[in-house]
Amino acid sequence: MQNDYFQPLDATVIPRFAGHSTFMRLPAVPSAEGLDIALVGIPWDGGTTNRPGARHGPREIRNQSSLMRRVHHVSGIEPFSIANVADVGDVSVNPIDLPDALRRIETGIAGIVSHGALPLAAGGDHLTTLAVLRAVAREGRVGMIHFDAHSDTNDTYFGDNPYTHGTPFRRAVEEGLLDPRRTVQIGIRGSIYDPAEHDWAREQGIRIIYMEEFVGRGPADVMQEARAIVGDEPTYVTFDIDSIDPSMAPGTGTPELGGFTTREAQQMIRLLDGLYIVGADVVEVSPPFDVANMTALAGATMMFELLCVMARQVNARRSAVANSRSPGRSMARSSS
Repeated sequence: MQNDYFQPLDATVIPRFAGHSTFMRLPAVPSAEGLDIALVGIPWDGGTTNRPGARHGPREIRNQSSLMRRVHHVSGIEPFSIANVADVGDVSVNPIDLPDALRRIETGIAGIVSHGALPLAAGGDHLTTLAVLRAVAREGRVGMIHFDAHSDTNDTYFGDNPYTHGTPFRRAVEEGLLDPRRTVQIGIRGSIYDPAEHDWAREQGIRIIYMEEFVGRGPADVMQEARAIVGDEPTYVTFDIDSIDPSMAPGTGTPELGGFTTREAQQMIRLLDGLYIVGADVVEVSPPFDVANMTALAGATMMFELLCVMARQVNARRSAVANSRSPGRSMARSSS
C-alpha cells in the first residue's frame, strides 16, 4: 500500500454513520493538487425540465458512498492504494442564473484538470456535463461513452432555449468538444417528441444503441462495440442514473421503464477497463424522489466502479512512464 495516498476511514474503527460525510469516507481537501483522481460534487439542476431535485444528489451520494469498501470484489482493484484520491468538495454554482452556473462549473473542473487530476463528478442534472466537457476538452475533442435513457441531443426547449438537460451533447458537438464519430449512447429508450428526434445525432455519426438492441446482444457484446468506437483516444464517460430501471433507481427527474439492472450497469462499467478515460460523471440522482436511498446508493456504487477503472488506468500509465525512464530500458534501447 502507498502510505502517502489518502485512505478512507475504516468502518471497523469508525462506524459508517459517524464522522463527516465525504465521498467514500476520504479526506476532504481544498484542491486537486497532488491528486490523481478528484471526486467532486456539482449540486445544480437548473437545466431540469421535469422533476427537480438533482441539486441534492451529491450530498446524498456522499452519504451512501460510506458503504463502499477498499477492494473491488471481482477485479481485486484497490483504488486507494494505486491512485491518490480525495473529495475536493463541490464546485461553485448559481441556482438562479443558468449561464453563470455553467461558467462556474467549468471553472471548478478546469481547476481540477490544471493540477493533472482526473475529475470524477457527481451531479446534478445532465446539463452539468456540458460544462465539465468545456473544461476537459480544452485541448481537443474527446470521445464519449454515454449510458442513458435519453439521447440528450435535442436542439431547443420552450421556444429557443438551447440549454437544458436534454440538449448538452448537441451543444458539445457544436462547440467542438465532443467527437460524434467516437460517441456511443447505450440504453436509449422511451417515447419521443418527434419521429425524427434522433436524426441529427445519427447524421453526426453518433452511435445510438437502443435498449431493445442491448437486451438482444447483452452487455459484453455491446461494450466490445463501444470500446471499438472510442478506441485508444481520450474518452469521457457519463452515466445518467435514469439508464437504470426505475424499479431499482426511482429517484431521478425523468424516469423511463425498461432500463438496465444495477448488475448490468456494473458489468458494463467494468468493461471500460483499459480505455483512455479523461473524466467521468454520475448524474440525475434526485433524492427527493428516492425510496430508501436506493438511487443514491446506485449512484455511489457506479462512482466506485468508475473509480476502480480510472485508478487502474492511472497506475498503468504511471508504471509505463517509470519503465520508460528505467536505466535498464535505456541501456536496452541504446544497444539495439
